Amino acid sequence: MTRARRMPLATVVTVLVLSLLTAWLTLLARAGALGTDFLSWYAGAWAVFAVAVVTLRRVPRRHVVPLVCAGALVVTATGLVAAPRTSTDSYRYAWDGRVQAAGISPYDHAPADRALAGLQDTWLFPSARRCREKGGELAPLADGRCTRINRPAVHTIYPPVAEGWFLLVHALSPQESRHKGLQTGSALLALGVTGLLLGVLRRRGDPRQAALWAWCPAVPVEAVNNAHVDVLAVLLSVGALALLARRRHVMGGALLGLAIAAKLLPALLVPGAVSGVRRPRTLVTVTLAAAAAVALTYLPYVLTSHGSVLGYLTGYAQEEGYDDASAGSRFALLRLVLPDTWALPAAVVGVIAVSVAAWWRGDPRRPWHASLLITGTAFLLLTPGYSWYALLLIALVALDGRWEWLGVAVAGAVAYLAGPVTGTPGVTAAYAAAAGMVVAGGWARRATSAPPTEPRQEGATPAPARGR
Repeated sequence: MTRARRMPLATVVTVLVLSLLTAWLTLLARAGALGTDFLSWYAGAWAVFAVAVVTLRRVPRRHVVPLVCAGALVVTATGLVAAPRTSTDSYRYAWDGRVQAAGISPYDHAPADRALAGLQDTWLFPSARRCREKGGELAPLADGRCTRINRPAVHTIYPPVAEGWFLLVHALSPQESRHKGLQTGSALLALGVTGLLLGVLRRRGDPRQAALWAWCPAVPVEAVNNAHVDVLAVLLSVGALALLARRRHVMGGALLGLAIAAKLLPALLVPGAVSGVRRPRTLVTVTLAAAAAVALTYLPYVLTSHGSVLGYLTGYAQEEGYDDASAGSRFALLRLVLPDTWALPAAVVGVIAVSVAAWWRGDPRRPWHASLLITGTAFLLLTPGYSWYALLLIALVALDGRWEWLGVAVAGAVAYLAGPVTGTPGVTAAYAAAAGMVVAGGWARRATSAPPTEPRQEGATPAPARGR
């Protein structure tokens, strides 16, 4: 067997091992066993993922796209083999879709509201006997019942494009499909992201980088098994950046607005999306297109809702400690060197400063480069405790190829799975290690690469070639 044939075989075997590990995580790991035990298996999956990506680097280019696609199908499918394991968010998605299908705004009632008793079935609102069997795994209600939905006493937090997705999945899913409709839809979205990445990277980059998303263990666990709506925002964000790189400013800006209206996190991409752009007209076009998309998607809910369409957003910020740096493990790295009361303004100033610098020095042909820097910096400064937030970061890593930022995604998983056990010191250590990985990776990249060329500004005329 020739070396060229051995390398694809090694990659195939490694991806199959990765798939078995992720299947174990979603099929055999009991919900009650989550925490450091689950994290150990998850770390093993990440290690195998790293090996798979390394072996792919030596595969002949003609084999790359088929291997990435085949691996994406197998790895993604492992998220479908069991009910959600590490998050209950998808139960809220299912509820919001059901409420909208009944002609009711999801922003008007909390799930526990008895006004919606006719929609409260035994899947989302189990019987009293089932409540006793499941113990503390279900959220208790004031009247003795329980529910699979977290925070059942508060209104929904999700923006309008996300709500539209929940309604669409509900409408297309067979009755009694329960969580499977959302998981299947999310799997299709995740595969769509892989396809978009391959399309972009085949034109301007290395298609091997698409495996950084397609084979990443976070995709089957968070995007598929837990069916987090973040994957919809990722698909829209990648599409927006791809269009903006091709100077499709109106369509790209509108798609970015839809991404923000699916999950607010892509708002971090706005400075990166226009990085290197100096023309005021272009800046205004992209910004207005994004703002118009957000406004238009909110408008139907504003007109049909009796309450605020912001839902539990402000309450969530308070609950997560983003308004009080002394609470929880947010701003963990900043709190190592600053007083607690300084952490929030320091984070805001830091994100703004990095955004301005990334925009000024960016390349409009590669808006994902600046977007990754801004998003990754925001994660390191805010130190979020939810691992699925990093799905956007992983897609940006795949576009840009700076793999060292994946450590931030791993830190988020540590914060979510082990944070309740280790407390703030564990979260701080995880994000500090991730920051060290970013610095070391960036230093190594500069040390081994040629001096960077000055990015060409949009609309600039190339300098004429000079004779000797």
